[in-house]
Amino acid sequence: MKLYQKFPETQVLTTKGPIDFYRDVFEKGKWLFLFAHPADFTPVCTTEFVEFQRNYEEFKKLNVELVGMSVDSLPAHIAWLNDIEQRYGVKIDFPLIADPDKKFARLLDIVDEASGVTIRAVFLVNPEGIIRFMAYYPIEYGRKIEELLRITKAAIVNAKAKVSLPVNWEPGKEVIVPAPQTIDEARMRLNMPNAKAWYLMFKKYEELPPEQRV
Repeated sequence: MKLYQKFPETQVLTTKGPIDFYRDVFEKGKWLFLFAHPADFTPVCTTEFVEFQRNYEEFKKLNVELVGMSVDSLPAHIAWLNDIEQRYGVKIDFPLIADPDKKFARLLDIVDEASGVTIRAVFLVNPEGIIRFMAYYPIEYGRKIEELLRITKAAIVNAKAKVSLPVNWEPGKEVIVPAPQTIDEARMRLNMPNAKAWYLMFKKYEELPPEQRV
C-alpha cells in the first residue's frame, strides 16, 4: 500500500466479530486507525496495547475507529487479551484482527517474510477510504502513542479546514493557510501581519470555525 492510495475493500475477522471497513467504518463517516503488531505474547506489543487502550477514548472522541491486527489466530488473540487483563488490569476494548493466513497482511504489504510476523505498521485512513498517513517501526521499537494521536488530529484538521500544519504543531497552535495561486495575491500577503513570506502565512487556531477543530 502507498500513501494517498485507496484502502482495500475487504472484510476481516476480529475479536469483536467481522468488520467490513467500508460498511462499518467509512460509510459511517469515521476515520480508521489501523495498527499492526508483530505477534501476541511479546513484550513490546504488550506495552503498546496497554497504552493504546489508555488512549482509546481519545480516538473515539475524534470519530476514529481504532483497530489492531497481526497474523496470529483468533484463539491466540483472545488468550493474550485475557492475559493482559488479568496481569495488568487493562481490558482491551478495541477490535483485534486475526489474520493467520496472512492474506490481509500481504494485501497491505506488511509481512516480514524472513520471520513470518507482521511489521509494526500504522495506517490512518479518512472516511473516503484514502490512506492519509503510514508509518513502519522495527520489531524492537515501541510506538509513541501521543505522537500518533497528534498526527491523527493534524490529519483531521487538515481535512476539515483545508489548512496545513507547521513543524511541532499541536491543537491550539497556529495553522498555515494555503499558498497563493496568483502573483497579485502573493503581493497582497506581504502586507498582512500573519504573513512571514508571500508563500507562508499563519492563521490562529481559534479563528477556525469550531467544526473544523479537534
